[in-house]
Amino acid sequence: MGGDPDKEPPFFFTKPADAVVPSGQIIPYPPATQDLHYEGELVVAIGLGGADILADQALTHVWGYAAGNDLTRRDLQAEAKATRRPWDMAKGFDRSAIVGLIHPQTALGDGTLTLAVDGVVRQSTLLSKMIWDVPGIIAHLSRLVTLAPGDLIFTGTPAGVGALQRGQTCTVTIDGLSPATVTIA
Repeated sequence: MGGDPDKEPPFFFTKPADAVVPSGQIIPYPPATQDLHYEGELVVAIGLGGADILADQALTHVWGYAAGNDLTRRDLQAEAKATRRPWDMAKGFDRSAIVGLIHPQTALGDGTLTLAVDGVVRQSTLLSKMIWDVPGIIAHLSRLVTLAPGDLIFTGTPAGVGALQRGQTCTVTIDGLSPATVTIA
């Protein structure tokens, strides 16, 4: 949800399939980090694949939406940024993509995304505040890679990311969607 659309296009990173965790799980604090962060995000599930998708056709490729949490090993990300290396180990680690129930629908209203840690709200914004809208994200990404049914696109996080500690429960809610909840063991 950050960035300036007049200066830079959206950018992307990948997570392996074993990163995906359904809502309601207890997961271990990941190895190789002392600074695990939450990032509440809208998740778009692709139903119809394709390449070079036009923005005005992009929503026909959507199967549904979910609330998500893009867990990040922030210390590894900072190190990667400082050395101008890829973020793979900061973003694409085991159990780093918490996903709520995917609701089949091609349109989503201007709901509120909220993230709470142990019931205390840490992130809250309207989906309309996203820098890049869903059609624009799909169109741009499909120019870089061919999208396939089942692909999940995390769309970016609002301000307010922060650290998660062992024993904390983090819940992402988006109006009209099921929550994405995880507890860190």
